[in-house]
Amino acid sequence: MDSTLTGWLQALALVGALALCYRPLGDHIAHLLMSPKHRRAEKGLYRLVGVDGDADQRWPVYLRSALAFSALSVLFLYGLIRLQTHLLLSLGVPETAPHQAWNTAISFTTNTNWQSYSGEAAMGHLVQMAGLAVQNFVSAAVGIAVMAALIRGFTRNRTDRVGNFWVDLTRIVLRLLLPLSIVFALVLVANGVIQNFHGFHEVATLTGGTQAVPGGPVASQEVIKELGTNGGGFFNANSAHPFENPTGFTNGLEVFLLLVIPFALPRTFGRMVGDHRQGYAVVAVMGLFWVASVALITLAEFQHSGTALSAAGGATEGKEQRFGIAASSLFAASTTLTSTGAVNSFHDSFTPFGGGLTVFNMMLGEIAPGGTGSGLYGMLILAIVAVFVAGLMVGRTPEYLGKKLGGREMKFASLYILTTPAIVLIGTGVAIALPGERAGMLNSGAHGFSEVLYAFTSASNNNGSAFAGITVNTAWYDTALGLAMVLGRFLPMVFVLALAGSLARQQPVPASAGTLPTHRPLFVGLLAGVVLVVVGLTYFPALALGPIAEGLH
Repeated sequence: MDSTLTGWLQALALVGALALCYRPLGDHIAHLLMSPKHRRAEKGLYRLVGVDGDADQRWPVYLRSALAFSALSVLFLYGLIRLQTHLLLSLGVPETAPHQAWNTAISFTTNTNWQSYSGEAAMGHLVQMAGLAVQNFVSAAVGIAVMAALIRGFTRNRTDRVGNFWVDLTRIVLRLLLPLSIVFALVLVANGVIQNFHGFHEVATLTGGTQAVPGGPVASQEVIKELGTNGGGFFNANSAHPFENPTGFTNGLEVFLLLVIPFALPRTFGRMVGDHRQGYAVVAVMGLFWVASVALITLAEFQHSGTALSAAGGATEGKEQRFGIAASSLFAASTTLTSTGAVNSFHDSFTPFGGGLTVFNMMLGEIAPGGTGSGLYGMLILAIVAVFVAGLMVGRTPEYLGKKLGGREMKFASLYILTTPAIVLIGTGVAIALPGERAGMLNSGAHGFSEVLYAFTSASNNNGSAFAGITVNTAWYDTALGLAMVLGRFLPMVFVLALAGSLARQQPVPASAGTLPTHRPLFVGLLAGVVLVVVGLTYFPALALGPIAEGLH
């Protein structure tokens, strides 16, 4: 069958599978976040760490818990990487430099899974299983936990409590990510993904939202990598490697795994706020951007001008021929829209406009559907801005889901929106201004600029993919990109949780004739416009210097 037709049929099958999972998975996540009952294993973990599972936390305490857990994770992972040559199962790998250990520890703790090293040559089994694979689960769970706290801000009234971070974290891992990873690891093994000492980590990466990395059994690692929108890989070729992604079916399954949780979370949102129509509106915006991205990247890869490309029937350089252009474009759009970072083709070899669209996907803020949890809370922040803009048009105090949006709430939303672009543009500007860092670019001119822009966009938005033509395993890049990952992950969380606390303290406002309906097509269009104007156009000058200039050359 023609690879183009196969790709489009795969996309249609993917949409159908996601639609089937939207309601049951979204309802399951809502139930585990709202249920007052604790399971026996969960109670044992609470006693072990000294947590009262029935005590809710104020937003500053919730924030401190999330930050403390992440900080301890960084320290543990950094120490494990630095000491791995003296530990069991090191495989004789060379000692990791301090700057690379810092970058790797930050990368996996922030759900980015950026790898400045060759996966199969730098990390031993113990680091992969006890360090990186564990972070594939818990870093994804942190994002969903923060999302849950924001939703509680809408649903709770006259309180300063937004939930219990430790309860949310535990339930998300034990009731959601682990079961899904186990089931789909078996499916991948049955379809040819190797299950040896490397396989488990592969599954963890897909379900947790980052890239797969070397070390636990490959099949299992692949699942958590996609489910947690993690990315990475035991093999440096990532999901283009036949051991990691052997068939067209496993390729489609991996795309499904990296999308299924983020696309189900709007259903969770609708159920928790008591109005499923709100979830439908949010998922409609996410779906619009995903469909548009898949279509435009596919078009750019098939239709780009050039003698060689015309003779080949499209831009085939850097693409795994087992999958073809259409399936590679589907994977590229999905991975850059979900903060996953796993790849089955070289984004650096895409056409200028095709590669530029992968960068633009990340610049939107990883919201369509975005990372596990982070995608939904990012979209809800933009929904607040959309409601505020509509209120300015009619001269009415804006309100969303019964909560007024005053100066305090809009300051938190504005700071959230401004944070990531500032990190991306400042980091890119500094790197381009330094002669030594410019020397790390494989290409000069517009494409070289795009390589640096992609790196900082990927790190700041916790994606993890890269344009391969740039040398980033240096002390400067490891440090700078590590800082970008930290600030891009945790500063927005501060503003999200502060906003949740502010909303939870309010008395709900009853809807009136002048209240903007936020479940109708009009609001869907308004929200999509806000995403493009407020977020997308922020980066237009940078895009004009990189992929747009290259494409028009």
